[in-house]
Amino acid sequence: PYVIVCNHQASLDLLGMVEVIPERCVPIAKKELLYMGTVGWACWLSGIIFINRHRREDAIDVISRTATALRRDNVR
Repeated sequence: PYVIVCNHQASLDLLGMVEVIPERCVPIAKKELLYMGTVGWACWLSGIIFINRHRREDAIDVISRTATALRRDNVR
């Protein structure tokens, strides 16, 4: 298992990253992307995990639950 950290500058960078990211990899994005019209719908439908960066505890909880599911299901 591994983590890829991408510091993209615009929402459209996500489209380029999709081509580079390996299969079976699920990106984690800021929750604000969810409310960006067509981009938000596309992200939601593709299974991106959204975190609220303004609420630290909520973000930690989402990432912890994701890590637990990865370990439980033995996903790489």
